[in-house]
Amino acid sequence: MFAQWLKESKYTVIFSGAGMSTESGVPDFRSSKGLWQGRDPQSLASTEAMAYNKKEFVAFYRMRIQALQSTHPHRGYDVLSAWANQLQLKSIITQNTDGLHEQAGNVNVLTLHGTIRRLHCNACGTVYPTDDYFNDRLYCSCGGFIRPSVVLFGESLDSHVLAAAGREARKADLFIVLGSSLVVSPANSFPVLAKEQGAKLVIVNHDPTPLDSMADVVINKRKIGDVLHDVNEELALD
Repeated sequence: MFAQWLKESKYTVIFSGAGMSTESGVPDFRSSKGLWQGRDPQSLASTEAMAYNKKEFVAFYRMRIQALQSTHPHRGYDVLSAWANQLQLKSIITQNTDGLHEQAGNVNVLTLHGTIRRLHCNACGTVYPTDDYFNDRLYCSCGGFIRPSVVLFGESLDSHVLAAAGREARKADLFIVLGSSLVVSPANSFPVLAKEQGAKLVIVNHDPTPLDSMADVVINKRKIGDVLHDVNEELALD
C-alpha cells in the first residue's frame, strides 16, 4: 500500500525528526542518552547563554560540530534521494539541524531549526565555516559574535521557513512522517494541514504519536532505514 501510494503520488512531502538522525548515530535531546541529560539547555543553547555564558556555549557547539565529522547518512537518506530523482518527492521538512539530508543529495530541504553545518555573525549575518570555532575565531570583522546557524532557546522559528513548510504540506497528496514524536508545536501542525487537504498520511516512528489516529498507515518499532529500504525494494527502482 505504501509503495503503491508513492507510485501514484503527484506530490510527496517528507517530514523528518530526531528518529531519522539517531539511526546515523546523532544523539537526540531528550532521551535518557540525549544531549540534555545532566545538562541545562538554557545554560548552553539559549540566547542568554550566547550573551552571558559564551565559553560554555562555544564548547557545547564545538562538541556537536565535532561529533558530526564522523557521522554519515544511513541508507534511508539515500532512498529519499532516489525518490526525489525518480518519483514525485518534492520536498523534505525537517526538525533536524545536522545536514544529513543535504549530505545525501537532497536539495529542497526546509530546516525548521536551522543548520549546525555553518556559522554566522549575530550582528551582520555574514556566514562563516564551522572550522572557525576550532580556530578560535569567535568575532566577525564588524565586531559581532559568530554563532551557529541554529534556532536557540529564546528565538522564534524563521517565519519564511514556516510559511514554506505550510505551503508544501498543503500541496502534498502523500505526507510521510519519519522519526518524529509529533509533540512539538508548530511542527506537528504540518501533518494535520496535509491531512486536511486530502493527503494520505504515513507515520514511521519507533513509538506511537498523538497523530496516529488520523494516519492512513502507522509503522512502529522498526528502523526507518529498514522501512524505506523495504519500500524501495517493492518499488523496484533502478
